[in-house]
Amino acid sequence: MKPITRREFTRTLAAVGTTAVMSSVRVLGANDRVRLGFIGLGNRGDQVLDAFLKQSDAEVVAICDIYEPYLDFAAQKIGTSLKRFKDYRKVLELKDVDAVVISTPDHWHALQTIHACEAGKDVYVEKPTSLRVAEGRAMVAAVKRHGRVCQSGLHRRSSIVCRQMAEFVRAGGLGKVTGVRCFHIQNEWPKGIGNPPDTQPPPGLDWEAWLGPAPKVPYNRNRGLYQFRWFFDYSGGQITNNGIHYLDLIQWALGQDAPLAVTAMGGKFAVNDNRDVPDTMEALWHYPGDTLVNYTQFNGNGAGAAAKPCEIEFRGTKGTLYFRGNGWEVVPENITPNEFPCRMPNNRSIERGWRTGEAPMIEAKKVTGRGDTADHARNFLDCVRSRATCNSDMESAHRSTCATLIANIALQTKAHLEWDARAERFTNNPAANKLLRYDYRPPLKAPA
Repeated sequence: MKPITRREFTRTLAAVGTTAVMSSVRVLGANDRVRLGFIGLGNRGDQVLDAFLKQSDAEVVAICDIYEPYLDFAAQKIGTSLKRFKDYRKVLELKDVDAVVISTPDHWHALQTIHACEAGKDVYVEKPTSLRVAEGRAMVAAVKRHGRVCQSGLHRRSSIVCRQMAEFVRAGGLGKVTGVRCFHIQNEWPKGIGNPPDTQPPPGLDWEAWLGPAPKVPYNRNRGLYQFRWFFDYSGGQITNNGIHYLDLIQWALGQDAPLAVTAMGGKFAVNDNRDVPDTMEALWHYPGDTLVNYTQFNGNGAGAAAKPCEIEFRGTKGTLYFRGNGWEVVPENITPNEFPCRMPNNRSIERGWRTGEAPMIEAKKVTGRGDTADHARNFLDCVRSRATCNSDMESAHRSTCATLIANIALQTKAHLEWDARAERFTNNPAANKLLRYDYRPPLKAPA
């Protein structure tokens, strides 16, 4: 994709708008296939492609990527005649595309989703939904304004075992949940992703198009393709890569969609490479109902951070739930509600209403299952047909993403930030509010 002038960009959007009218006329019948255009086919994009290829009513008619080898690999896998592009806007102009699947780097998600909605396409967009809070809100508005079906790639929302877990916690199965911890543990010491020099991009990679709205910098192999997740210009680091899955499940289970406050600490404590996101981080959110949620990221592959191996640990007054991607386990608290005297240091006796080590308050429980992207793809296709709300709709996905994005702002500002979820602004730090959005590199313009 070559750089374009603002006039050329406006002309393209006008053409896309015409396509939107024509695209919205088609109504899918029960036996019709949903015709898909794929935008972004590297790594996660390839995995999502596999999930959709498992669906008998999905037909991939167009693919798009700015890296030629990814196009070649996807075309060979799909095995049918299809249109190939390096410019995603060409996919949006196609009348025979009902929906697009966007698996590009994070800094492209907002613009491509909004343009797809304007073009009358339904959208499956990978997580995290956006790089900044303001982008995400603009995506929500575009989905509503154009009446599109949109699914975020938070695929655990389509997992039965995850839904059962969330319902169990939300129904009070653990009693009052006062603390939740989640973990990203990966030992990258000592070299991390290394310190490669800037070079020319590899053959077949359009680096100018890859950068898009991000600042113009020389090509570095750590900034392109998968390694982009280690740079704030294109990603939010591991808290928005893996942590978003955890925060989304936590908010789902707590029945909350936003925290009241957040703070964070961290940095490059263990590795020596050219990343600018932290390798070590602690983020803490205060949620309504007085629940503290903690995200822990550190270098280490030894003993687990929790009492049992898990990704998320829910601590309730009646028991603890340990969650992993393929299931969860409940360990009851053992409490006897009989009063007994307790001797204090001053030899004064008081009455205590509990003691540990007796009868369990709730039943122990183990549940297993799966969190397969194919189930999420299936839900999206069903909703394209029915026009129902997807399991991970844009509003809920945006709010979960916001929790991770504002944690990064707390880290960058070294502040305790109070969050007004309705206004999507901080109430105690005007400087932090400036980080809720950013300016795109011309000729692209950030959504209002």
